[in-house]
Amino acid sequence: MSYAALSTPEIVVGLDLGSTKVSAVVGEVDADGITILGVGNVPCRGLRKGVISNIEWTVRSIREAIDAAQTMAGVEIRTVYAGIAGSHIRSHMSDGVCAISGREVTRGDLERVLEGARAIPVDADRMILHALPREYVVDNQDGIRDPIGMSGVRLQVRCNLVTAATSCVQNVVRCVERCNLQVADVVLEPLASADAVVSEDEKEIGVAVIDIGGGTTDLILFADGGVAHVSVIPAGGNNITSDVAAGLRTPMAEAERLKRNYGCALGRMVNDDEEIEVPGVGGHGPRRAARRLLSDIIEPRVEEIFSEARRRIEETGLLEQVSSGCVLTGGAALMEGMVECAEEILGMPVRLGFPVGVRGIVQLVQGPQYATGVGLVRYGAQQLADACPRGGLVSVEQVALPSEAAPKQKSGLWSWIRAAF
Repeated sequence: MSYAALSTPEIVVGLDLGSTKVSAVVGEVDADGITILGVGNVPCRGLRKGVISNIEWTVRSIREAIDAAQTMAGVEIRTVYAGIAGSHIRSHMSDGVCAISGREVTRGDLERVLEGARAIPVDADRMILHALPREYVVDNQDGIRDPIGMSGVRLQVRCNLVTAATSCVQNVVRCVERCNLQVADVVLEPLASADAVVSEDEKEIGVAVIDIGGGTTDLILFADGGVAHVSVIPAGGNNITSDVAAGLRTPMAEAERLKRNYGCALGRMVNDDEEIEVPGVGGHGPRRAARRLLSDIIEPRVEEIFSEARRRIEETGLLEQVSSGCVLTGGAALMEGMVECAEEILGMPVRLGFPVGVRGIVQLVQGPQYATGVGLVRYGAQQLADACPRGGLVSVEQVALPSEAAPKQKSGLWSWIRAAF
């Protein structure tokens, strides 16, 4: 990505609303790239399977995450790019066509042809989040990635429309606004995650990104450089924790700890003589259990998630086009044996996805669980860079646009000097 159009540094904040945590990532964007300034990470119980289920709990978590990020970064946060996920997300292909207004294709022509692709009947309770171009066609010449500057008479686009439940989007906006913040845009979380961990070369030859979160598992496929498919599987890390709690008869909090510290997605990777201490529930004391038993509980659920992901990839007919393999992100992807299990079931190379393309205090976001937060910052930075020549922010689906990007807050002396001159 290029941010050369940005003449002055801007602050961009990504807000990742997950089923288990809320993360706020603060970045400063200038012509040289993105610098991570601060991170706020707070547990959250206000979301279930990616959808807000308790407004008050969610608002409290957002406020705490924003306060922590502000304190670390030393800036005032006014505007955020909020992520959204959940099983209500849908995607399908759509075509748009328009006449080229002049002798060559301009950015305005691209906006008009995308508007044509979005002009399709949508249920009253749904809204279009993104119109993601897959390829353009200029006078029957197909396979064009960027038609700006090309000569022609007729412009077509084949794009992937991502829709979401209107009420879910409104609840996200409402929670953020109750924290005295503005929403620059609501962004599909798997799209942001992929932006942070996948290279352009991988997108070109085909790649699958599987984001295993707490409540849901997001699947996004890239082929020929564009988004080919988006899907959400209603199962994630919380389901694994529930299985452990039921199988070992231990509280949920202890099951989560056991999963994080001793869990393994492949039972054969665990030695038979390894043991763990399992806390009791309801007044029962702790007991010793084989670690292999824990892995035998976890493995079927992980296999179910990856089998469902493979089935959905096969349904799209794109399995043979995913040549570069699969990238795993999300907190649950850190479990031992996840990569090996995914390789067996998906039948393709698999790697963990770590955020790239940023500098600053990168050690705080160097993990698959921060891919979405960093991706939201990258998305917002690109929106700012694209809007600079036209003098304003442009979002695919405007939810609430700020009048200007939130400026970086300097010290009191610097503010006084700027006010004086």
